[in-house]
Amino acid sequence: MKLLKRLISESVIKNLIPNKVIVILGARRTGKTELLKMILQDISEDYMFLNGDDYTTHDILEPISIENYSAILGEKKLLVIDEAQEIPDIGKKLKLIVDGIEGIKVIVSGSSAFDLTNVMGEPLTGRKLTFHLFPLAQVEYSDQESLIETKSRLPVRLVYGNYPELLQNKSLDAKSTYLQELVNSYLLKDILEFDGIKNANKIRGLLRLLAFQIGKEVSQNELGRQLGLHKDTVGKYLDLLSKVFVIYRIGGLSRNLRKEISKMDRWYFYDNGIRNILINNLNPVHLRNDQGELWENYILSERIKIQHYKRMLVSNYFWRTYQQQEIDWIEEREGNLYAYEIKWNIRKQPKVPQAWKNAYPNAEFNVIHPGNYLNWIG
Repeated sequence: MKLLKRLISESVIKNLIPNKVIVILGARRTGKTELLKMILQDISEDYMFLNGDDYTTHDILEPISIENYSAILGEKKLLVIDEAQEIPDIGKKLKLIVDGIEGIKVIVSGSSAFDLTNVMGEPLTGRKLTFHLFPLAQVEYSDQESLIETKSRLPVRLVYGNYPELLQNKSLDAKSTYLQELVNSYLLKDILEFDGIKNANKIRGLLRLLAFQIGKEVSQNELGRQLGLHKDTVGKYLDLLSKVFVIYRIGGLSRNLRKEISKMDRWYFYDNGIRNILINNLNPVHLRNDQGELWENYILSERIKIQHYKRMLVSNYFWRTYQQQEIDWIEEREGNLYAYEIKWNIRKQPKVPQAWKNAYPNAEFNVIHPGNYLNWIG
């Protein structure tokens, strides 16, 4: 399979305008460097490409002056910086460039959301547009595989996930080795380098606990008790794991009923392969007792990707009452509520919970299963 075209490349090019900064954020190994190369192939402007991991880049950008940056860029009107968060004072430097050099366009990428947000956020207020890059989305495969191929490959994707480099690993053993290396060498690197955090085992333990609670409400107090950590420390780790695109939080919807649960959260992984390697379970789908959790995590992460890539204005929730009535996924769009139940078994067609129907009579309700999911995530 040849290199897949990433869905956001056209949006990045469309929004590339003079004296603004495009920021591309994503977890490590999601293909940010390859995305930049694709974008540069599709535009005709003369550009300068810098790598934030290269200390030569640090040196040439160190003199913070318009004269220096104008001399570096010369006649080039496009500056591209990969791994921009590695460059000291990058926010101030980019602000000076976009404010001081007429007509300059800038694209930067970064692995660590909290570094880029904290360092670049204030200097670039009003000067940047941010895009998120995730592991491959199903819609990005569509140009190169048939519907039959998509369906036949779904069981493998449910287990091994969608990191781009997995396409080069044909055997399941190679995919397993890659995921182990990804988690051990890359996944937690940003967090462990942040603020002197050294509790790698605690963070891994936290992720394992979350991996076993897909689709369930999670108590930070209980997580802290099991890990021997204060709940505030658990909250800090959850926040950091969110900012480096390992997990994401979904809160409970509560509008009309006192009996609706809203104070607890559910947590999902952006990628099934990461979730499964953390619990040391890469068994085939048909041999597993967590098929429902695999499907729910997979399909919701695919929905999150398409929401971001299409820049949908949407808020996501789950819904549950203390009487155990629940709906997996609620979207609030344009003032309307859309309810979705996620089912792996096509033969199961749940009815709308009566409490939901009474409280939100105008909301749509749909069941998403392996027979109809492609339209929802495409």
